[in-house]
Amino acid sequence: MTTIRTKNMVRAGLAAAVVLGVSLGATAPASATPAGPGVSGTVISKTTIGSKDYILRQITLPPGQSTGWHYHDGTLVGYVEQGTLSHFDASCASDGVYKKGSLIKEPAGAEHVHIGRNLGDVPVVLDVLYVLPHGAALSEDAPNPGCDFQ
Repeated sequence: MTTIRTKNMVRAGLAAAVVLGVSLGATAPASATPAGPGVSGTVISKTTIGSKDYILRQITLPPGQSTGWHYHDGTLVGYVEQGTLSHFDASCASDGVYKKGSLIKEPAGAEHVHIGRNLGDVPVVLDVLYVLPHGAALSEDAPNPGCDFQ
């Protein structure tokens, strides 16, 4: 009961933060490189306010899998419910390791190509709030920028 209540509070808090204009951030799978086997995403809710779509989605990355290289046309905020997400930018350098309970922010634009990887031994579960221009895709595929990993 407490876990469900906590999860719902986190989701409501992420949604409220974005609607109120608080900027936080997150990852979503893409298939350019492609996303690994078993990577999944489920849309929990979607609403449009003015010219922005607010989409709450849960993403699961099995151990050893990744989101694929991608970027977003809007800002994302993610909350790590389970596992540890390793995040890399287009320079192939780690730009963050996010453990259970962490928030991650991903800025908008093609200059922010990135990949999320699960280098651990338990699934990574993320709650991700996308704040996108109305009608935009959840993510835009991008080629591997030359890194020796996918």
